[in-house]
Amino acid sequence: MTKPEEPLIRCVGAVVFDPFGRLLLVKRGHEPEKGKWSLPGGRVKPGETDEAAVQREIQEETGLSVIVGPLVGRICRPAPKGTYVILDYSCWSNEQELLPGDDAVEAIWADTATFTTFSERGALTTGLADTLRTWGCLPRDR
Repeated sequence: MTKPEEPLIRCVGAVVFDPFGRLLLVKRGHEPEKGKWSLPGGRVKPGETDEAAVQREIQEETGLSVIVGPLVGRICRPAPKGTYVILDYSCWSNEQELLPGDDAVEAIWADTATFTTFSERGALTTGLADTLRTWGCLPRDR
């Protein structure tokens, strides 16, 4: 008897910079990695496009309205019953005020120093700093 394949769970994330080069981060309010800083995002609902899912998740977690741009990268993470396949998109917003909600307990615009401090203290989700470095998406203070 063969083992059934674990399901792939489609998710989206957003790589959002403000005009000062700061990166939008949210502090996770739920597992996995509750209490760690990450990019905003979440699961794509059935019948929902990636663009609509990104806009919904960003609105729910940060209060921002965004314009979704091109795909930046893709990562896979283990899920309790399958694998999260996370597609991260570049996004833009003219808004600055953050209103954390849904499963984000905090939201910030992280400059280079803040991001580096979070990374050094283990406050970022697993692999986030290395992934963003590989994608060329670290905060870039102007």
